[in-house]
Amino acid sequence: MNASPPIASASALIARPADSSGAWALLHKETMRFVKVHLQTILAPVISSLLFLLIFSYLLEGRVEPHPGISYAAFLVPGLVMMTLQQNAFANTSSSITQSKMTGNLVFLLLSPMRPWEWFIGYIGGAVLRGLACGLGVWLVAVLFVPGTLHSLIWVVVFGLLACIVLATLGFIAGLWAEKWDHVSVFQNFLINPLTMLAGVFYSVQQLPPLWQAISHANPFFYLIDGFRYGVFGVADVSPWMSLAISGSCALLLTLLTLRLISIGWRIRG
Repeated sequence: MNASPPIASASALIARPADSSGAWALLHKETMRFVKVHLQTILAPVISSLLFLLIFSYLLEGRVEPHPGISYAAFLVPGLVMMTLQQNAFANTSSSITQSKMTGNLVFLLLSPMRPWEWFIGYIGGAVLRGLACGLGVWLVAVLFVPGTLHSLIWVVVFGLLACIVLATLGFIAGLWAEKWDHVSVFQNFLINPLTMLAGVFYSVQQLPPLWQAISHANPFFYLIDGFRYGVFGVADVSPWMSLAISGSCALLLTLLTLRLISIGWRIRG
């Protein structure tokens, strides 16, 4: 009788030494997963964000000045970069985990000597790379239409990485929770998209009534976008240090939660 391929694969995983090679193998797999279909995973989001930029800047340029001396089109670019970055970091982990669960091969990682932090490097690392690739693509195309300067590359990189980590871990949790693709859509449509759109992607929260300003300040995504804008323009709605503290805390808590869920095998076995 021929051996079952899944059992053979599991045996191979068990026989592998418990070093960091599993993390990098998983990271390579997750990276190639979106690189091979780059027209869908990178180019399509860039084009969608470019359409937002062209339409909104055409309608509101000269009519809205979010900050003194900053045009609306220039103000819009960092928001679109972060929106694209966040959505694609979330999509990478949520789709990967959900697909692996539905095909039944995610459980075999539990049989391997891979530790939770290796899972984290593989899945979250792949999502971070996709998010940064999409965000950079939007930026490179946008500067062709809206030239501008950069206040601080360090702040830009820090908040870009934090946004990728926050959304990648949320995508990982959503993938574990989901039993079918509809559940991922519910998570994205009722949590991720509203929090992103209400975080100041298209406007400055200073222009809102006091009640809506308070609601915006309760949104953790607001601090990611506002801190990123500070890195671009040197001005922001709140202190960049406050944004860094809140964003960093969210990333740390979600990282610890993700590692915990992996260690206990939460909803991985089905």
